[in-house]
Amino acid sequence: MTITRMVPGRWVEGTGAVLGPPLLIAGALARIGEDDFFPGQLAAYAADPGRMAVSYALFTAGVVLLWPAATGLARRIAATHPGLARWGATLVVLGLFGRVFHAGVSHLAFQLVDVLGLEAARRAVADTYGAFHVFKAVSVCIMAGWVVLAIGAYRSKALGTFRCVALALGSALPLGVLKGTSDPISLAALAGLAVALVPFGVGVLKNGPAPRWWAVALTVALVPGAYVLGTYG
Repeated sequence: MTITRMVPGRWVEGTGAVLGPPLLIAGALARIGEDDFFPGQLAAYAADPGRMAVSYALFTAGVVLLWPAATGLARRIAATHPGLARWGATLVVLGLFGRVFHAGVSHLAFQLVDVLGLEAARRAVADTYGAFHVFKAVSVCIMAGWVVLAIGAYRSKALGTFRCVALALGSALPLGVLKGTSDPISLAALAGLAVALVPFGVGVLKNGPAPRWWAVALTVALVPGAYVLGTYG
């Protein structure tokens, strides 16, 4: 089976490209002005837990939605440059796995603030921040994936030159646990992903027939249903 016939398919990929970058930007803006390193992020959570929890949730949701966005772009690149498509998509997705892992550790750190208090949580995070984990190996993927995918998009003409440069800016987004995203470099990286992927996603969604009504209804019901089952199951 070729990459052009593989899942997740047009609707998932297009939706991921349209919604992923705006969710990332919303998450970043929700914690703008806070210190970008972990003591400041923990202090910000202690001062306003609701805002910081929403910020990290939006950002993580955006990270997850970038997975089908990357595979959708790789599908288009693969028509003329399958090698770059495979390498770019693989590196990007591995990097996204790493970011989701970082988000989980950040979530746990915030719970430590609730249970132990700010100072005890800060000491615990400081004492364990450099602990080994297998996802350290994907740090290079986080930085290189968007560049490789941008090169593939440029050589295949899947995106215009300006949008390819914008896509490559995604590699500048800081990585790690309890990292802020309000500095100019982070905001430029997020804006680049939006400029590159949102119009691409709109084009993907428009390029084909509308989904059947029952598929839309099932999808709308699935999201709250999955949340309820995950919370109370």
